[in-house]
Amino acid sequence: MRLLLAMLLPWLQFFTIGRPFAGIICLLLQLTIIGWLPAAIWSVYALSQYKTDRKIEKAMAARG
Repeated sequence: MRLLLAMLLPWLQFFTIGRPFAGIICLLLQLTIIGWLPAAIWSVYALSQYKTDRKIEKAMAARG
């Protein structure tokens, strides 16, 4: 669900992962036709980083 959101409304996805300032910058990028594609790519990348961070935190919590 978040991946679809990252592709269609990249700026909103940043708010769901707790990065509001990046969301505002992404919204400014998305307002331009040229910046929409980089905004979507950035959003998908940030989402993958967010998921990786969550997996690492879960593994560290289970370890000790």
